Amino acid sequence: MISHPKTLLITSALALSISSITHAAVSAQEATRLGKDLTPIGAEAAGNTSGSIPAWTGGLSGSGDRYNNPYANEKPLFSITADNASQYKEALSPGQLAMLAKYPDTFKMNVYPTHRSAALPQKLYDSIAQNATSAELTENGNGISGVTEAIPFPIPSSGLEVIWNHMTRFRGGSLERTFVQVPVQANGNFTAVKINEKMAWPTYLTEPYNPKSDNNILFYFVQKVEAPARLTGNVLLVHETMNQITQPRKAWSYNAGQRRVRRAPQIAYDAPGTATDGQRTTDNLDMFNGAPDRYNWDLVGKQELYIPYNSFTLADRGLKYKQILQAGHLNPDLTRYELHRVWKVEATLKEGARHVYAKRTFYIDEDTWQAAIVDHYDGRGELWRVGEEHEFQYRDADVPWTVAEMLYDLQSGRYLAGSLTNEEGIGFDFTKRFRHKDFTPQAIRRLGK
Repeated sequence: MISHPKTLLITSALALSISSITHAAVSAQEATRLGKDLTPIGAEAAGNTSGSIPAWTGGLSGSGDRYNNPYANEKPLFSITADNASQYKEALSPGQLAMLAKYPDTFKMNVYPTHRSAALPQKLYDSIAQNATSAELTENGNGISGVTEAIPFPIPSSGLEVIWNHMTRFRGGSLERTFVQVPVQANGNFTAVKINEKMAWPTYLTEPYNPKSDNNILFYFVQKVEAPARLTGNVLLVHETMNQITQPRKAWSYNAGQRRVRRAPQIAYDAPGTATDGQRTTDNLDMFNGAPDRYNWDLVGKQELYIPYNSFTLADRGLKYKQILQAGHLNPDLTRYELHRVWKVEATLKEGARHVYAKRTFYIDEDTWQAAIVDHYDGRGELWRVGEEHEFQYRDADVPWTVAEMLYDLQSGRYLAGSLTNEEGIGFDFTKRFRHKDFTPQAIRRLGK
C-alpha cells in the first residue's frame, strides 16, 4: 500500500499575490536549474520522499511500435472505489471523488506504479532553456513574447504562466490525425463521429517561416468531419493566435449543405464544440484552449494526484469502441492511474465576463505541462463536468500526448470521449508536413467538396 501523498500548496495569500504579477523572465542563474534539480522542462527531477514517485531519468523514447506496452506485465497496486475513496481523498480532485460517488458500482481507478515516461526532442530542451530567460507575458497575461517554440515558462510564478505552458506545449510540430469523437448517452448508446485533423506550428511548415504572417500564430488547424453521413464534409479552419486580444483567433467554416466558406468568429470560449451534441464548449478541446482573458488565474501550488498516465492498454489496436465506452464512463478495466505531481490552478470568472463555467480547477502534469484533470463548475457553484486526459508517450516522435480525452457530465450522466484512434489505423501521423496554402479558406472549400 502506498502511503498518503503529501500536498504541497502555496498559501491563499501568496497565490493571490502571484496571480496578478506580470512575468519577468527568470535570471540566467535560476535558469541553470533546468537539467539539474529541475528537468529540462521545469519539473522536479527528484522523486518524492516516500518513493511512490520516482526520479525522472530521461523518459521513454525510440523507434518501433508506439503501441507496444512496456508495462504490460504490471498489476494494479490497489483500486480506488466509492468504498475506500476517503482513504485517498488527499490525492483526488473533487471531480474524481464525485465520479466515484455517482457510479459506486461501476467506476473505479486502478492505480499502478508511477513511471515518469515523458520525453521531448533535445532541440526542444534547448529552446525551453532559452525561453526561461526571454519569454514574458504581455497584454496583462493574454499574450506572450520572446518564445522560441514551446513552453515559455519552465519555472513559472503565476497561474497564467502555467496555463500558457499547457497551451504551447510540444505536440509534434506538424501532424495529421484521424480519430473519433463520441457523445455517449446516459444509457451507453453512441454514434461515433470520425474526424480528420491537420495541425502545424509555423516553424514546421515546408515554406520558410514568415515573420510578418506568422509572428502571432501559435498553430494552424484544419478539421474535417468524415462520418456520420449527416455531418460529412463540414470543415473548420483555425489560425490560432498567441495574443487573442490584439489579434483574435481567425476561424472559417465550410458548410457542406450550403457549400460556402464563412468567417466563424463564434468559434471561441463557450460556443458549442463541433459535432459534440452540445457536450463541450469550444475552449474545452485539449482540456483548455484559446484566450484566457475571461478568467482570473490563481496558482494554488503543487500537489500529488492520481491521474491517467501511460495509457497503453486503452490505446490497444485490438480494442473496439464498444469495448471502451460504457454507460457513465470509460471501461475502468482499460484505464491506468498513477501518482504524479501536478500544478493546481484555479480559474475564476471575472466580474462582468460571460461563460457557462464560473470556475475551473486545473491539475497540470509537471512532466508534460498537459492538463490531466479539470473540474468545471456552473454558475451556481455546483460541480458540473470533469475532464480527464488519458495519455502516453509517442516514443517514435518524442511526444507525450493524448489517447483519450474525456469530459464527464455529472448532472446529465452523459459524456464525451475524444481522440480515440483504436479503429483508425495509425491514428496520429507526426511525419506529415504542410504548406501555408493548406491552411487557407480556399483549401477548406476544396476539402469540403
